Order: sequence, then structure tokens, then C-alpha cells
Amino acid sequence: MPDRISLTSRIDGFSFTALQQLPEQTPIGGVVVIQEIFGLTDHIADMCAVFAGAGYAAIAPGLFERIERDFHAGHDPEGVKKGIKGVMSSPWPQVISDLQAAIDALPKPVYVTGFCYGGAATWMAAAQCEGLNAASCFYGRLIADLLDHTPKIPVMLHYGAHDASIPPENYERVRLAAPDAPLYLYDAGHGFCRAGSNDYNAAARDLAVERTLDWFARWP
Repeated sequence: MPDRISLTSRIDGFSFTALQQLPEQTPIGGVVVIQEIFGLTDHIADMCAVFAGAGYAAIAPGLFERIERDFHAGHDPEGVKKGIKGVMSSPWPQVISDLQAAIDALPKPVYVTGFCYGGAATWMAAAQCEGLNAASCFYGRLIADLLDHTPKIPVMLHYGAHDASIPPENYERVRLAAPDAPLYLYDAGHGFCRAGSNDYNAAARDLAVERTLDWFARWP
């Protein structure tokens, strides 16, 4: 299980909770793991453990802590509504500052990845944060609305081919805007990395994680 640590954002001096999972050996680097709209869930803790198992120190910052300490939203309609409110109440400059605090707390080299909302936040971190080497974005629907923010580091993208919430024209816009970024489609729906999701697909998750780890290793 990950530890709970405290980070401080430079933008306003706010201290917020983050999950931290360390590898058994000396870390080969660090990975920022960015949450979905639901907060620091078991899924995010699990992904931190995946990266720690690969030798990285992993930190997942709680991006909605200003709204509610230990923010958590369920996957039912009310939970989704709460999560969306969390997104709308968290302006990008604040999110970027919180992510920078996580980057600064990790051993170098540092990479970033995230899921759904976190996939879009990963794109923004790649464009605006300092001290990152590469990024891997998982099914970030909002990326198509953030194409004016150009990543400064190599970015990889993952989408489910059967994702009802992200139509093909969405990720094709991303592909056209970032032709040098590998973009992979999986025989899966939305949230295919989250165990317990109706769209969970272990084979797709394992392949996407393998590609992500290979991608990070390319950019030491």
C-alpha cells in the first residue's frame, strides 16, 4: 500500500495529500501518476504500485484537496457529478503548480502519466511543467480541447477504440496536431486500465503499461 505524504503548492502555499509508492530497490527515476475525476482511488494506488514494481518512485497528487480533504467521488451519477465539479473548480494554473510539487519531490529522471481527466492533465504537464522527460496520456478526452498547449517533451497517447465518451474525431484531432506522438488504439472501451470498471481490459492495460515503460526508458 502507498504511503500518504504532504506536498505544498507554490501557487498559494496550500499543503495537500499525495500517495507515494517506493520501489524495493534504489529508484531508477520517478513517475507522477495523475488521478481520474474520482480522486486518489484504489485504481490510482494500484497504478502507483505498478510503476514502483518497475523500479520507479511514484507519487499521485490529490488535485481536489482544496475542495474537500481526502476528496473521493463514487462511480455512480452523483459521484461523476461531484468529480466534474472538482474539475471545474480546479483551474489549470493551480493544477500545474500542484503537479510541479510532485515532480520536484521525485528522483530524476521524472515522467508523468494519467488517466481520463488525468490524461488531459498529463498533456498540460508536458506543456507547462519543468523537470519532466516524457509523458504517457491515457484516454484523455479533454486533450482535443487543449491543443494550443504544445508539449515540450515526448508524449505517447492511449485510447480505447470502443470508448463511447471519446469519438474517433476527437483523438484524430490529437493525432493531426501531434504527428510525432505515438497514438495507440486498443480493443477496449473507456477506463480500460481500471480494475472493476465495466470496460476493464487486462490485456489492453498490460500492453499499454508495457508501452509506457518502454517509452519512459527511451528518454533517460
